[in-house]
Amino acid sequence: MLETDYLIVGSGAVGMIFADQMLTESDARMIIVDRRATPGGHWNDAYPFVRLHQPSAYYGVGSRALGVNRIDESGLNKGYYEQASGPEVTHYFDALMRERFLPSGRVQYFPMSEHVGGGQFKSRLSGAVTTVRYRKLVDTTFFGTEVPATHTPAFEVAEGATLVPPSLLPRLASNQTRYCIVGAGKTAMDVGVWLLQMGVSPAAIRWIAPRDSWLINRQITQPGDDFFADNVGGQAHQLEAAADAVSIDDLFARLERTGQLLRIDPSVTPTMYRGATMSEAEVATLRTIRDVVRKGHVRAITRNRIELEHGAIQATPDTLYIDCTARALRARPPQPIFAGDSITIQLVRAQLVSVSAATIAHVEANYGADEEKNDLCRPIPPAFSEIDWLRTTLADLHTAKRWSADKPLRKWIANHRLSGFGARGVGHPEADSINARIRDARPRAEANLTRLLSALEDAPARAQA
Repeated sequence: MLETDYLIVGSGAVGMIFADQMLTESDARMIIVDRRATPGGHWNDAYPFVRLHQPSAYYGVGSRALGVNRIDESGLNKGYYEQASGPEVTHYFDALMRERFLPSGRVQYFPMSEHVGGGQFKSRLSGAVTTVRYRKLVDTTFFGTEVPATHTPAFEVAEGATLVPPSLLPRLASNQTRYCIVGAGKTAMDVGVWLLQMGVSPAAIRWIAPRDSWLINRQITQPGDDFFADNVGGQAHQLEAAADAVSIDDLFARLERTGQLLRIDPSVTPTMYRGATMSEAEVATLRTIRDVVRKGHVRAITRNRIELEHGAIQATPDTLYIDCTARALRARPPQPIFAGDSITIQLVRAQLVSVSAATIAHVEANYGADEEKNDLCRPIPPAFSEIDWLRTTLADLHTAKRWSADKPLRKWIANHRLSGFGARGVGHPEADSINARIRDARPRAEANLTRLLSALEDAPARAQA
């Protein structure tokens, strides 16, 4: 039997970030169990051209930077801070395990092992079962991250039609006549951008997009003082839009007008929001795809026909279909993060995985009762629809208020490399006015978002009555 303080299920980003912060802030011993052969979680299954949505500066663990804080000088991310590729991310986590975790003497790592519950895990190779006596179980699998390579499509594909995951696209894309992207999320956008960058004619691409999505403008996500007016100034624009909007349509019009959010087709109102981040150059590239089918989800694909929720369209047998329908995160009701001998890691900052996991570890290492810890770490469910922009923004405002009232936590957040508060604006000519706008808009935004959400949630009930 093994003994440890924390049994961590999963060596993906969340598990690695939690363990890293505990190494920094405690003397705890940890056992990490993962069903994969190497650290990095779903990044091990990612398609080869995937990159982070946002700058590398916001991703990874607290003790080690990801990348070299370089601004790209070419490509569709030109002028913005680097975004790590999939291989860079997996190498980063593998090096972290080999160079920091295992040499510490406080971390044991068991890859190719399945957690079976009851303090036991089973080797996927030998079948041997190991029992662990632990103080707390850390569950990093709450959202059940799904990627295209491990996803089973929810529609039928008849013989003679070829459907592939994005991971096989570089191998199979050569000498194709037609391409059809199935899905409307960030993976589908990545596939569209990749095909176009590889020289495929926009006329050769069909895109089946059940819903359009609002996108975060990457311009406003850049770290450091050089982007202070865009990043912190963007926060001011968002809070003012939230404070002054008279409806959800008015809110998104204000966010789009000030450059906070983007959409691919200006003539279509998006109904989806999942926090995907793109540059304006990427959006302009995707706009060159004209054959966009908006007839709902795919029901079946045959050699000559595509059956959709709202009708059918003709197809050609020489089409290569790319399945981009995997949903990255499952929608699950939130649960208390700290519950006796278990910690269930969830988002505590909207859309920010890394700082959420680091904060949960910091609170675990420095605070006492579960009630106090849960008050500081209230789960924020992931966003799926445009209404979720309101919900997650309001939840973030509530979180910021609680954290601000705790001076030690406020100081820790302000200085942590993953927090997103790196831009101080010292000496910036607009710093005083931008910060004043934020102070003025924050309470008004909180009140107005509460009102808008209440009206939206009451509308279905009133319609039924």
